[in-house]
Amino acid sequence: MDQKVRIDKWLWAVRIYKTRSKASEACSKGHVLIGNIPVKPSKEIRKGDIVRVKHAAIYKSYKVIEPVYKRLSASLITEFVEDITPPDELEKLELQKKMKWFSRKPGLGRPTKKERRDMDDFLNYQSDD
Repeated sequence: MDQKVRIDKWLWAVRIYKTRSKASEACSKGHVLIGNIPVKPSKEIRKGDIVRVKHAAIYKSYKVIEPVYKRLSASLITEFVEDITPPDELEKLELQKKMKWFSRKPGLGRPTKKERRDMDDFLNYQSDD
């Protein structure tokens, strides 16, 4: 018999989200994809499905090894979910962590022309101007 579980329950059970309401909210906002299609919290998943979850600036990919609806201890998660996020996505996350100093504080407004040129030079960006 093929067991089916709601996606929001599964995300909470395998500890991708701390609460089921946060998992449900992420689904409603379109941050959870199955087959590159945003899903509602009530979507049922099956064994072998690939679930993509937006985390920071990247999408992490998980393979459903076994659907589960009860919250698991952290040591048992590897029996029910496999992280298959491509290495290039993880590199984007590392790059973002290194570039954290590059962000502007809220309320400072847009960068000046000189600040923009400095940022472009730093990033080796060539504009079409």
